[in-house]
Amino acid sequence: MTDLGKADRAFFDEYIYPNLGADRDDVTLGPRHGVDFGVIDVDGTAAAMATDPVFVLPSLGFERAAWFAFHILVSDVAVSGLSPTHLSVDFNLPPEITDEQFRTVWETFDAEARDLGVSVVTGHTGRYAGCNYPMVGGGTAVSVGDFADLVRPDGASVGDEIVVTKGPAIEATGLLSIQFESLMREELDGDVVDDATDRFYDMSPVRDALTAAAAGPVTAMHDATECGIYGGLYEMARAAGVGIELETDRVPIQPGVEAACAFFDIDPWISISEGTLLASVDPAGVDDVLAALDDEGIPAAAVGEVTAGSGLVVDGEPTDHPGVDPFWGTFEEYMGKRSAE
Repeated sequence: MTDLGKADRAFFDEYIYPNLGADRDDVTLGPRHGVDFGVIDVDGTAAAMATDPVFVLPSLGFERAAWFAFHILVSDVAVSGLSPTHLSVDFNLPPEITDEQFRTVWETFDAEARDLGVSVVTGHTGRYAGCNYPMVGGGTAVSVGDFADLVRPDGASVGDEIVVTKGPAIEATGLLSIQFESLMREELDGDVVDDATDRFYDMSPVRDALTAAAAGPVTAMHDATECGIYGGLYEMARAAGVGIELETDRVPIQPGVEAACAFFDIDPWISISEGTLLASVDPAGVDDVLAALDDEGIPAAAVGEVTAGSGLVVDGEPTDHPGVDPFWGTFEEYMGKRSAE
């Protein structure tokens, strides 16, 4: 397993995949490496579910940190094409969090949940020694809906077009630029830094996914989290047993991303990009999907196609899964620099 970040495929295949408990007929999509959610069949109704850490960075301010934590939890089920409906949350809080700080976190969760029609159905909350920010628990989100509306992660078919929203390194840019804004302002133009920090509220693919799924025949979707666009597209191709060809000059790139990635010396194409939706779309629906995203003010473009074969080809060159996301090492490095100031 990599030192920092999610387990790689080799670790998953050796340690996790062989040990998944009982086999049940109602599990229609079980755990796979690089797949966002699983699905169970409840008397003919689809229940997609996904589990993620509760990720709270107090330095963002508790309201902003809670907004991001909530959207991390519901993003992976949103790429099922089914609206999130239910949420279970476990808070293992560090002793130093105050009651008022937790109130801000929970009231923000409540506001976002009400906006999306999500009900919190169970959970756990407590302060414990040894618990530290930013990983302060975990949660499971559920989307309940019709199987006919479910977008499976392994559905990409040869001839589909690839649509990408927002572009690379959205999360890497949004988080690093806010966390280390003062360091950036020492070297970069203020407007550029403002552009980078503005990426923060792009860090949710929920509207992207639900808009795309409603607009046209979307065959698969994936949130470009760890290892970014290259990693996400490679995982989509592997899940469906197909190839994907990407043309990078067609991908939208948001203001501030390139400057921030250059400042932190990370490759935007392999850096974490929560908020960037990757979708394979039947060619007949591409124009409708792009028009619907545009109506919602979400930048998007058709950037490639699904092909016979396997793996990812970028600008004509076969490209392997990045394996390690540079964000985590960079985040740790700059936290050390800030602590030393």
